[in-house]
Amino acid sequence: MLTDALPTMTRDCGTCPIRHRAVCARCDEHELAQLDKIKFYRNFEAGQMIAWAGDQMDFVASVVTGIATLTQVMEDGRTQMVGLLLPSDFVGRPGRVTAAYNVVATSDMTLCCFRKKPFEQLMTATPHIAQRLLEMTLDELDAAREWMLVLGRKTAREKIASLLCIIARRNAALQKNMPEDKIVFDLPLTREAMADYLGLTLETVSRQISALKRDGVISLEGKRHVSVPDFGRLLQEAGDDGDGGFLN
Repeated sequence: MLTDALPTMTRDCGTCPIRHRAVCARCDEHELAQLDKIKFYRNFEAGQMIAWAGDQMDFVASVVTGIATLTQVMEDGRTQMVGLLLPSDFVGRPGRVTAAYNVVATSDMTLCCFRKKPFEQLMTATPHIAQRLLEMTLDELDAAREWMLVLGRKTAREKIASLLCIIARRNAALQKNMPEDKIVFDLPLTREAMADYLGLTLETVSRQISALKRDGVISLEGKRHVSVPDFGRLLQEAGDDGDGGFLN
């Protein structure tokens, strides 16, 4: 079920939880007012399709809450998850009529949407929007290159630790701080989704998470609530250097 309902506090750009990281991060009050004229909100339930690859998209959007996956289906039916959309990430591509990938909500989520044609016009008239979108695109490119290393060279244990680091750092960035010492966050993916994204089996993911827990690298409350007593140690398990090797 898709709805347009959203709490009033989230509709206010001044209290928006992703305001400092979204495509509108550099906008002044006048530019925000221009965006407000073309924006609307959509809520999606976990498992709901946001866009099918090849279908026309008449909007672009920022993820306010929740998480979505980008997947590509091959001709023989095999499916590969090619990306994650976390809070503040941008959905859709200006200048492209159709969606490049299937976009699926993996948790309940809210999108701050902009009608595509007016948004494209604002990009031309409002340099701050185009500048921020370019920054986000370059960050996404760097993250994709880092992910090639994760998938191509890291062990199963390092892959799990790397994914946990990415989620922890993004969660910390949304809260305007950096992960250090003990950190706590909710894992937004099921173990099945983690296996799909990392190119591992479900059994391997479960085994490696259990091993990290047994070795004291992480602790779990249920299957989703993760505590990391020493973030530096998690970075070591991921095979990364002191800054994590990943962008915020």
